[in-house]
Amino acid sequence: MAILAIDAGTTGVTVLVVDEQGSIRARGYREFPQHFPQPGWVEHSPDEIWDATLAAATDAIAQSPGPLAGIGITNQRETIVVWDADTLRAPRRAIVWQDRRTAAIVDELRARAVEPWVRATTGLGLDPYFSSTKLLWLARNEPRLWEGVRDGSLRVGTIDAYLIARLTGGRLHVTDATNASRTQLLDLRTAQWDPDLLDLFEVPAHALPTVVPSTGAVGHTDPASFLGLSLPIAGIAGDQQAALFGQGGVTAGDVKCTYGTGAFILMHTGTRAVASTHGLLTTIALQEPDGRLAYALEGSVFVAGAAVQWLRDGLGIIASASEVEALAASVESSEGVVFVPALTGLGAPEWDPSARGTILGITRGTTTAHIARATLEAIAWQVQDVVTAMEADAGSRIDALRVDGGAAANNLLLQLQSDALQAPVLRGRALETTGLGAAFLAGIATGVWADAAEVRATLRPDRQFAPSGDRPDHARWTKAVTRARAWAD
Repeated sequence: MAILAIDAGTTGVTVLVVDEQGSIRARGYREFPQHFPQPGWVEHSPDEIWDATLAAATDAIAQSPGPLAGIGITNQRETIVVWDADTLRAPRRAIVWQDRRTAAIVDELRARAVEPWVRATTGLGLDPYFSSTKLLWLARNEPRLWEGVRDGSLRVGTIDAYLIARLTGGRLHVTDATNASRTQLLDLRTAQWDPDLLDLFEVPAHALPTVVPSTGAVGHTDPASFLGLSLPIAGIAGDQQAALFGQGGVTAGDVKCTYGTGAFILMHTGTRAVASTHGLLTTIALQEPDGRLAYALEGSVFVAGAAVQWLRDGLGIIASASEVEALAASVESSEGVVFVPALTGLGAPEWDPSARGTILGITRGTTTAHIARATLEAIAWQVQDVVTAMEADAGSRIDALRVDGGAAANNLLLQLQSDALQAPVLRGRALETTGLGAAFLAGIATGVWADAAEVRATLRPDRQFAPSGDRPDHARWTKAVTRARAWAD
């Protein structure tokens, strides 16, 4: 038996068929458009995401038509979708996690001195990144739409909840605890929507999905809605929590980094919700079927792979993202060029939505190769800053960093990362551990694997990168970050 894993990312949907050995038997992928209605605004069409899901699933199943035990779902988090409870169509585009339109609302709430309470309850500081202020923005700026949310004709949720509604023909309105913990509406310790937070952000409780565990069957797909299949939906997790599980991160101290559009670093902290004092987030790593919760510290870097995409699409200095490694490796160093890729503000540990992208140190001798190398160095330094904060909060040094995601195929980036951290970087056999994590969660619930220990035994290493002894200048990077901050009004 195999598991179908749906990974609804920020730029596309990947669907995997994962077998009992934890190997990817088949893969389907569809990209969907990015919409930028104003500077700093990022939106997706939910209907386009659903179409991409159907197409990618069709491709994956066609490549491996054997029996399926169930479905696991993982997704971009914090993105907010509104859809019709009856037709399941979306009356407006989704507001994406990268969107910064709510910066003024964040400033207003900070002036009301509610941030300490919000952080203590949710583990999250105030920032446009999270779902809460996106919903408040909709309530204030689109009153006709919000009236539908209030009267029950419209539902709201994150991408997982929307996909489950589509997969089940509208019968289910659920989300798991990991996704719910990213909305800034959930009490981190009870895994329930907090009524005081709902009041603060003006969200009616009845519009939100029911919170369910991350592993365990919650319902079945509707054959009329999903390719003629009736399969249990048995695993749900936000993309970064799924990647942590897919890396075998199930015990306190395990640390992983996923290089995607952004870079997301999680440290498993066991049953202890560690309150960060160094600019990190406290989040739910997993909820078991019996309600037990595991927690993690998280640092979110908003722009990682997206910086390479900008080199391709914005500057045109590479034709494809895969070319950046060779171009960056063609020079020995960046020759003092530093790129701070704050293209949508800065995430952890700075949390500065008004920061903007900055390239410093340019001379007449600067070439596209130096900028390419500075881009890879910037990704490594951003991750290093998060790991340093993580070590301070946890009170311990990490043993190694486990990595996944598309950019983890870049050997130069991982060597730069190891040099920045002065610690080993471990790359697994599979880079798509986000989808694998969703598959493992569903597979445990459906009996494909007995437990997390059996899942961990299926994981195989690919390569280890050790510090070379050549560490770039972190002081210069820190100075450049200071220059990039507080740039936009």
